[in-house]
Amino acid sequence: MPPAKKLIEVALPLDAINRASAREKSIRHGHPSTLHLWWARRPLAAARAVIFTSLVDDPDDPNALPAFVEACQQLPGAGPNVEAKGDTPRMRLFDFIERLVTWEATTDEAIMGQARKLIRIATNGNPPPLLDPFAGGGSIPLEAQRLGLEAHASDLNPVAVMINKAMIEIPPRFADMPPVNPRDRKDLLTTETQK
Repeated sequence: MPPAKKLIEVALPLDAINRASAREKSIRHGHPSTLHLWWARRPLAAARAVIFTSLVDDPDDPNALPAFVEACQQLPGAGPNVEAKGDTPRMRLFDFIERLVTWEATTDEAIMGQARKLIRIATNGNPPPLLDPFAGGGSIPLEAQRLGLEAHASDLNPVAVMINKAMIEIPPRFADMPPVNPRDRKDLLTTETQK
């Protein structure tokens, strides 16, 4: 049986990806572009969409993994693609991708968790590592990490290397640790005591 085509080989919800990419230009709070202005920064929404759709099958392909098709059928079906083009696994996946590429999805664990789950199903529980040999501003490895992939980045430019270290290597080392700033640490303790 030939392998199923990946979604990126067949079709993408490009209008939604383009809207999300254009909207990123006006986001400043928390966006990596505030760390350092990089001359050729790739939109995070586009990087997330490309990585995700390169790893998952086209659910309408007859050779797609049945478990993946079933997972796509379980996605919510009340989105614009399902309403306009019919309730197929691909249209449900398109509606999911439209939510996945939004800036708000980067901190929405339900959406990101669902994306990681779909990737694991499509890769038989063995997602490949991602290597970006010319990482520049780091959009691709950052989004690969968000999607649960092992990400590796390199660049010849030492500024790009430092940006990538600041975005990709250092933050995971301090994840789930209490704040260092005494005021923020006090606020965290106050919030935890109120629970």
